[in-house]
Amino acid sequence: MKRCLYCHEANESSIKWASLFKHQGDKLLCKACHEQLQPISYNYCPKCYKISIEGLCTDCEQWEIHYNDHDPLTKNISLYEYNEWMKELIAQWKYRGDYVLGEVFRSEFRRLFVEVFKNITENSIVLPIPLSSDRLYERGFNQASQLVSFLAEDNKDEQHLLSRLTNEKQSKKSREERLGMENPFTLNARINKTVILVDDIYTTGQTLRHAAKLLKEQGCPQVYSYTLIRG
Repeated sequence: MKRCLYCHEANESSIKWASLFKHQGDKLLCKACHEQLQPISYNYCPKCYKISIEGLCTDCEQWEIHYNDHDPLTKNISLYEYNEWMKELIAQWKYRGDYVLGEVFRSEFRRLFVEVFKNITENSIVLPIPLSSDRLYERGFNQASQLVSFLAEDNKDEQHLLSRLTNEKQSKKSREERLGMENPFTLNARINKTVILVDDIYTTGQTLRHAAKLLKEQGCPQVYSYTLIRG
């Protein structure tokens, strides 16, 4: 009998849902865990996908002010809300090195990507937000690179166009500290195509905008971001 990849309980629904998943044709989460996933489907900011009933959220309004109406990030798309259950799942996947657990996101992450970006994918490059060398060694893998592999499995060379210079941990910083950081990225080659940045979580948006600003300065016409979760 198949078991849920997260809670390890017997997964009696694996055969019923087999057609939905690429990875070994199995439903990787049990029904109880699958119901904890909360797709963002309504009441969200049209620019960053933050849960909002007011249209453009105050975060995005502040970014427009900060960049004098020239925000380097065109738009962010996120798949899921960040609830307590998701927080624990992400901790197990990302911080405890459970690489296979990331497979639970493959099907839906790819589905939404195709749906949202279908009109620009032919003339764009998909790039993961890179980890520092220390973080990569510590975790064993880059979760953003894994997410990119669900979307574009043949872009291994392009994945290294963007690099991170610093080893500072973002998760330990306050919003104010993140906003005051210097740009931690470097670009290894000029890019004259639209770029879709991929990361696991959009929190303040600062990391993605650092990368987007660098790309725009080096000739990239537009930068979007696609994130698994909107924090």
